[in-house]
Amino acid sequence: MKWSPPVDYVKLVMLPLLAKMGVNVSMEVVTRGHYPRGGGIVRVGSSPSGSLKGIVGLKGGRTSSIVGVSHTTKLPSHIAQRQASAAVQFIEEKGLQRPDIEIESREDSSCLSPGSGIVLAARLEDSSIVGGDCLGERGRSAEEVGRFAALRIIEEVETGCFLDRHMGDMIIPYLSLADGVSDVSISRITQHTLTNISVAETIAGIQFDPVGDLGKQGRLKVNGLSLRKTPVDASPKEPRLIEGS
Repeated sequence: MKWSPPVDYVKLVMLPLLAKMGVNVSMEVVTRGHYPRGGGIVRVGSSPSGSLKGIVGLKGGRTSSIVGVSHTTKLPSHIAQRQASAAVQFIEEKGLQRPDIEIESREDSSCLSPGSGIVLAARLEDSSIVGGDCLGERGRSAEEVGRFAALRIIEEVETGCFLDRHMGDMIIPYLSLADGVSDVSISRITQHTLTNISVAETIAGIQFDPVGDLGKQGRLKVNGLSLRKTPVDASPKEPRLIEGS
């Protein structure tokens, strides 16, 4: 879906960053879904995390590697390859190391709608990860899609921030529940960032330091709730809640 981080972003950027906080989640993309019919299937596994660890990172550091996935569904496989080639060329022209981009193309009936896209993830020396992506659409060449994703990842790296604009809002609930103080820089404050902060403060009763101005770089600093896993006794009417406890 346009304007939303793709599933490969979740797998390559979001989950590895949350793992540093103690979140134990694995993900497998079984079938991709594209607008309008969707139909994507993702298999997710998780295990109890106990308490979440706070995270601190104010500088992104140099890029140690860039990885990615370029995919097509119900479209010619050369489109995925052209997206990847355009991204590689653009990134190398800007002086960064050559990305390692996986090519994935599926034309079988399990995919309901045609579509394409590319996600890039830059791994930084301070153990952070920032992402950039672009979805294909009618009238937009594969080369344009690849170059846009490459431009976005370069923009994120050049900010020098610990988190990109998407993680800058998606990480907020986890920071709110984590143990101790979290303090991270973000490449751009979006309306989603401000909304998630407001919701977290209202529900959890925590208070973020002033984050900065909309559309600018910012900083998320908060003393989390230190929420911990505790056993819950279920009533006799709810036996399923007791199973496995």
